[in-house]
Amino acid sequence: MERRRFIELFWKGALGFLGLEAIATSYDLLRPRISEGFGAAIPAGPESALEDGAVKYVADGRFYLSKVDDEVLALYQKCTHLGCRVPFCEPSGRFECPCHGSVFNRKGEYLAGPAPRGMDRFPVTTKNGEIVVDTGSIDLGPSRSVRTLDEEAKGPSCLEQIGEQVEH
Repeated sequence: MERRRFIELFWKGALGFLGLEAIATSYDLLRPRISEGFGAAIPAGPESALEDGAVKYVADGRFYLSKVDDEVLALYQKCTHLGCRVPFCEPSGRFECPCHGSVFNRKGEYLAGPAPRGMDRFPVTTKNGEIVVDTGSIDLGPSRSVRTLDEEAKGPSCLEQIGEQVEH
């Protein structure tokens, strides 16, 4: 075999191999993946089980379901300030961040503290009466100026109770 012929076949083979690698990599990146848990669509129970005014934590999805005026919201558990988990305070009826004191109402709207906006949300759909939350897509929370739910705290703040326990 001549040297020119060998080099020609070598380059054609190398380019062919690279082309096959590119196709295999593209297929691997573009094929849909079936996933479960956080980052996927998560069933959150029947809509009829969630009463108006109720707040329910869904651990698999890392979100709270909140029903306000017959609207179901899925609020991401992370504070928009520095990412702490924001628990729902039953006595006050608000979300209160224990790290830096940001406070949000049941719709996740900003009320107080250093958070730059309200709580982030996940899209919610209802299929055959079942609530399904897409945790693979996050909608940024409303700006600080948005306040569509104007209600007073039901009772004492959980943040105040934590402060009292630390002092004693």
